[in-house]
Amino acid sequence: MKQNSCRQYLSLSALSIVLSVSTLPVFALESDAKQAITIDSNGASYDEKSQLSTYTGNVVATQGSIRVNSDKLVVHLKDGEAEKLVFTGKMAKFKQTPSPGAKDITGQAETGEFYPKRNLLVLINNATIWQGNGTYSSDFIEYDIKTSLVKAGDKNNDESNSGKQRVHVVIQPKP
Repeated sequence: MKQNSCRQYLSLSALSIVLSVSTLPVFALESDAKQAITIDSNGASYDEKSQLSTYTGNVVATQGSIRVNSDKLVVHLKDGEAEKLVFTGKMAKFKQTPSPGAKDITGQAETGEFYPKRNLLVLINNATIWQGNGTYSSDFIEYDIKTSLVKAGDKNNDESNSGKQRVHVVIQPKP
C-alpha cells in the first residue's frame, strides 16, 4: 500500500513538472504584463492635474521583455496606473521576446501607442513589424503582445476603404 502511494506521488509530481514546462511560453508572455514599467530619459515632467508624464531625449521604456526606444514618451495615467503610453520620434522602435528561446519580434514607426492593460501595441505612420520570417509594413499596425497577432491596414479594417491603406508583406523562405 505504501509503495502505491509513493508511485502515485511520483506520477503526480512528474505530471505537474511536465505541465509546468509545457506552459512556459505562455507564462513568459503573461509575465511581461505583470512587470513594472521602467523609463529612462534625458528629461521628465509630470502634470498632476492632467495625469500626464512626459519624457524626452533618448527615451528607453521597458516592461519585462518589451523594450521601446523613442525621442519622446507621454504616459497617460489613471488612478496612478499607466493607461496608455504614446511614443514618438524619427522612428520609434520596439522589441519583445515572445517566449524563451524564440526570436524577438521587432517593429518601428513614427508614432506608437502601448496599452499595457490590453496588451496592445499600435504602430502608426511608416510602421513595420518583423515577426519570424515575415515583414509587415503599413501606415497602421496593431500588435497583440499576448498572442503575437499582427493586424495591418486601415484602422477600421473596413473593406469599403480598400486601397486607401495598403499593406506590404514579405515572407522569407526558411534557411
